[in-house]
Amino acid sequence: MESEENGGTHTSWFDFPGDVESSLCDHAGKKRKQELCINPVIRILEDEEEEEDDHEMASEQMKDSEEPRNKRVKPVAKSNSLTGVITPVKTPALKRIGQSISRSISFRTEARPLPAAPLRPRQKAAAFPRRRSSQCWSDTVESHDLTAKEIKRQEVIYELTQGERQLIEDLSLVKKVYYEPMLTLDIMSESELGQIFGTLDSLIPLHQDLLTRLEKLRGSEKTVGEVAPTLMKWFPCLEAYITYCCNQVGAKALLDQKKQEKQVEHFLRLCQESSFSRKLDLWNFLDLPRSRLVKYPLLLKEIQKCTPPEHPDEDVLPDALELIHSIVAEVNRKTGEAECQFFRRGLSYMEEAQRLPEIQLSRFLYCHGELKNSKGQRLHVFLFELALVLTRPGEDREGGQVFQVYRQPLPNALLNLEEIPDGEAGGGGTFRGAFTGGNDKVRNCFRVSSRGRSKAQSHSLQANDSFNKQQWISCLRQAIVQSRDRGAQTSQSPLSHPDVALYHIAGLSLSSDTEMTDLAR
Repeated sequence: MESEENGGTHTSWFDFPGDVESSLCDHAGKKRKQELCINPVIRILEDEEEEEDDHEMASEQMKDSEEPRNKRVKPVAKSNSLTGVITPVKTPALKRIGQSISRSISFRTEARPLPAAPLRPRQKAAAFPRRRSSQCWSDTVESHDLTAKEIKRQEVIYELTQGERQLIEDLSLVKKVYYEPMLTLDIMSESELGQIFGTLDSLIPLHQDLLTRLEKLRGSEKTVGEVAPTLMKWFPCLEAYITYCCNQVGAKALLDQKKQEKQVEHFLRLCQESSFSRKLDLWNFLDLPRSRLVKYPLLLKEIQKCTPPEHPDEDVLPDALELIHSIVAEVNRKTGEAECQFFRRGLSYMEEAQRLPEIQLSRFLYCHGELKNSKGQRLHVFLFELALVLTRPGEDREGGQVFQVYRQPLPNALLNLEEIPDGEAGGGGTFRGAFTGGNDKVRNCFRVSSRGRSKAQSHSLQANDSFNKQQWISCLRQAIVQSRDRGAQTSQSPLSHPDVALYHIAGLSLSSDTEMTDLAR
């Protein structure tokens, strides 16, 4: 009847006790035996009911023996033992089969009607909610006598404080749930974990310091007066983000590489499926500090909008806003330089002539991502500060990602850009056939070509959607203009430094996830 297999209960559905089988045969006849063979799971559910029906039928037959033989006997109705105990609920077929299996076991072992189903104990609430509660400052005070503008100011300051508290919780969680177990279980080496997590551990006391300062500012009525001087004193601590954000470029590449290992992938997947993760993966947690950094200027602007002219913060807030903007710009600039260096090191040259000086002199990336050429090949294209480089992604011997340079890189100062409107043939039948699969409409395409220095080159490229296309065109135009202006001003002098305002573009990535049909020319 039942046997233990792999820690679970395996039930044989075709092995019935003799008394139950004989009862079924006597009561139901050949027709019921055929139904039993066709659908044993459903029949088992009815075994107990039919035993009860046998008793009712026996009593009916005794009564019938005292009445005339020509009296028609009504068929015995099915027992309502199930419907009398359990409220009918519409459940999926798979769930009904599972319920049938569990009930049938008790039916065959006990000769009594089905008892009331026990209530399933409530599961203990998860220690970490999947979503954080969105509590406002107004929810923390019983009453207040403030104007609408003052209430708004308190709400923004409270959001700033709660954001610090949540960031500290998340960073502590990452250390306890990801870093320490992976180190203890030897899922990654200490060196690899150091590269991926970087200086994350040093950011926890930094934000704990700001949280402590903000909480001390709250008065007896849970309101905050001056906040700008506290922020002015604390903002210089954010220069620690330069080291952390610069390390993130290589950390992301190494994490993606390690995810290919089964043990790492399994551990990270289990963590993401757990309630504490709120469906976020490890990289989402590692990227939280950077997201927090760029939010400070926004919060400070909101505080400034809600601060009345006579408030003491009015004179200090502009200085605090200027300070945080300069810190964020510096972090972006340094991160852009680190990203540029990382991808420059990842370039693999087939010929020495491909090593243009413009690539080595570039300090940042305008953008990079996947594009498709007219041969149907997927290329990873880098628009450096001074050169456009087309590559084919690959792997080195250690499984790390490398980018094999495709054709000759193009100096930005010599680039020509041609936008191909959607729906136009744009380049003859070969071009149309490669990008459209026989369709007359060409979509999301543009062409880059070079002039001077060497033989002319031309590349027809396709983005995965119109938004990506416009991003590429915008960045290409900006790179061309900047390079030509620089060349005109300093034709024979060393290359000058680019405009600092352009460094924010370094973080722009135009990777394509949309699948497109690969068609050869």
